[in-house]
Amino acid sequence: MNILIKSATIIDPKSEFHNTTQDVLIENGTISKIANRIKNESNYREIRLENLHVSQGWFDSSVSFGEPGFEERETIKNGLKTAASAGFTAVALNANTNPIIDSNSDITFINTKSYNNAVSLIPIGALTIGSKGLDLAELYDMNSAGAVAFYDYKKPISNPNLMKIALQYASSFDGLVCSFPQENKISGHGVMNENITSTTLGLKGNPSLAEELQVARDLFLLEYTGGKLHIPTISTATSVALIREAKKKKLDVTCSVTIHNLYYTDAAITDFNTNFKVLPPLRTQEDVDALIQGVKDGTIDMVTSDHNPIDIEQKRIEFDHAAYGSIGLETAFGALQTLFTTKKTIDILTKGKNRFNLVQTPINIGNKANITLFNPDTKYIVSKNDIVSKSKNTIFEGEALKGKVYGIISNNKTLLNQ
Repeated sequence: MNILIKSATIIDPKSEFHNTTQDVLIENGTISKIANRIKNESNYREIRLENLHVSQGWFDSSVSFGEPGFEERETIKNGLKTAASAGFTAVALNANTNPIIDSNSDITFINTKSYNNAVSLIPIGALTIGSKGLDLAELYDMNSAGAVAFYDYKKPISNPNLMKIALQYASSFDGLVCSFPQENKISGHGVMNENITSTTLGLKGNPSLAEELQVARDLFLLEYTGGKLHIPTISTATSVALIREAKKKKLDVTCSVTIHNLYYTDAAITDFNTNFKVLPPLRTQEDVDALIQGVKDGTIDMVTSDHNPIDIEQKRIEFDHAAYGSIGLETAFGALQTLFTTKKTIDILTKGKNRFNLVQTPINIGNKANITLFNPDTKYIVSKNDIVSKSKNTIFEGEALKGKVYGIISNNKTLLNQ
């Protein structure tokens, strides 16, 4: 692959060309030259786009597709196409398939299906067999096959001894254990945040306490066992405070937050729109403010779209019975840009790689090209007609967002949006 990118503003603090506008020459997938002006002497394909900006390729630490088992929601092929159109060069795939990804052969299947794609698909194996929370899955075997972490997606480990053993065992091969922050006996059948809004709507509430008890428990376990813990998708101010304190103790813990939990509060649920039924639920403005501050000060290590395609039959029903989840890859950039500066947004979208065993590749001469191309200033209204994902369950439908993704250059391939 040979490409000449013309007049691109480079947003990459790890690059010596950060904050400058340059031509970038890519030959055989490697950046061979960066300069103010490069002549196209070899007649390579040129990329000239309005207000073109480039950064290191973006990474999402939590996406769900569907295949195997739920291909009506999404396939791996179209899911990777969706990720590329949204500017992501790598995504970590959750194990919530059918069958659950809980063995060496399952990880091998995922790797085979995603082989030779512009977007790197990083498999996460289930923590327990069948994600049933009873017995540990084949963690070491999955790690040997390429699993980067172990997580029963959206299913908390109720048995604290099982979590203790998982942390101890995974530490023997530097494995990353993920624990969904919810105590089910407290959350009960709650379908949204327990607050004045849930009372007004007559919906069962899921209190912040359910999350915070689980976070506190897991942090105590981590302090006892050692090992590596990742707490995905926290949603409350107290959770931020607990993790901030744990990091002061030098515990090896990271956490993430979803973009929609930064963007919306539970007050947005006024007409029983099931696209707003997400887990963890949307919380209060106080929680949102604390989460945003946690992102800014580094307490929260990464932000995820938590992309979760759900077919229409499971969304166009009563709120109580609808499935949890929203797609989010394609709105990630635009939503983050309404909350943060472009430089901070790019920082957010490129963080978390090291935690999931991905190598960062700055835009410097001699490095492999792993680049996202975008225009940070384009404004648009989110429409289902523009969604590439097979499922259209976006929480951001009708929202005014800012920032257009042009495409990606990665794995010696170029994918540009038409």
